[in-house]
Amino acid sequence: MMQAFLTARVAKLLVFFSLVLFGNGALAEESRTETLRFAKGATGTSVTSKITGYDSVNYKVTAKAGQHMVVKLSTSHSATYFNVYGPGSGPGDAAIFIGSTSGGHFATTLPESGTYTIQVYMMRSAARRNESADFKLRVDIDNAKKSSRE
Repeated sequence: MMQAFLTARVAKLLVFFSLVLFGNGALAEESRTETLRFAKGATGTSVTSKITGYDSVNYKVTAKAGQHMVVKLSTSHSATYFNVYGPGSGPGDAAIFIGSTSGGHFATTLPESGTYTIQVYMMRSAARRNESADFKLRVDIDNAKKSSRE
């Protein structure tokens, strides 16, 4: 009798911990990846989208060393930012630009050729409240050392 009681109690605890550890799919981060393409002859493009909660969007753009990249994020949501990662790295790695500490504007001459990742995300304080943010991301890449779009 006692053994059946303990077995049932252990089973209930296992179910409880399983739900706590794995059952909260609503808090799981959703990330989508899109490749930015420029129209023929264009040096930039804009994308308009929306994120909610822990969602993020990773925009991939390929550029060459020596080109000038300008990234601007426009949003009315004050806890929405972007990071820029160099070729071969992405979210979870060291970023070459961190929007939450540097603002909504990034401009630099690129140090290496490859595919850069621009991650748009919401700060944890807003994400955990499952807030939503509409945004517009503008990316320009050209051969000039200075861009008139800065």
